Amino acid sequence: MDINALAKTFWLQGYLAIDHFFDDELMDSYQAHILRHFGDEPDFIHNSDFLEKSNTDVIPWFPQLDGINDFDTAEQDPRLIALTEAILGTGWSSLYSMVMFSKQGSNGQAWHQDCPPEDKAQFNLNRLAYTMDIDDRSGGRLLVMPGTHKGGVISVGDMNEDFAEQVVLSPKKGTLILIHGHAWHRVQPVMSHIRVSTNYRCCPANTPEDITDTCVYRNMRYQFSSNSIIEERFP
Repeated sequence: MDINALAKTFWLQGYLAIDHFFDDELMDSYQAHILRHFGDEPDFIHNSDFLEKSNTDVIPWFPQLDGINDFDTAEQDPRLIALTEAILGTGWSSLYSMVMFSKQGSNGQAWHQDCPPEDKAQFNLNRLAYTMDIDDRSGGRLLVMPGTHKGGVISVGDMNEDFAEQVVLSPKKGTLILIHGHAWHRVQPVMSHIRVSTNYRCCPANTPEDITDTCVYRNMRYQFSSNSIIEERFP
């Protein structure tokens, strides 16, 4: 890997996708662990107001916060550490791993930014490891809007609008995708029985640990710590 070239591409686009980054055997072991944890019919964690307003059907799990060390291996990959430092600089810090589980027929995620974009120096970096193939048949493909990490707050409008500039990503088992927290992104509806990804969030030095406590959708800002809409956004 040319880490410096990859970091340059990331800052140009606001995202980066690298297939076959993680070993299949490791991804299979993660997938088995995830399926054991969630079972057949996991309950939604977020309240109904968030689920309705955000058009988001993702159930999170934070294994490292639960004291489970099995998910440390991918995060400690020396190549991932080197690439993260090339992008964020020295002094960056890990936040937590978040497994994101979606049931069959779920909405996915509407367009959003993971954190408020008013201060360009304050952001999180999503580092997504995929333990299964995401494609046309499965649904749940990831959409990103290149360059939007530089453009300020996401516009008000249709939650799932299609844009000419959007890029549709179909990660495979073992794919690593990096997304700037200010970049617009969404997930298409899930067609197969489930959709799973694991996000190793991190942030640059001097960034508060609760940087992702408030996310920005096209119709609202939502604060997770208070489980409340802190701003309604209208056309």
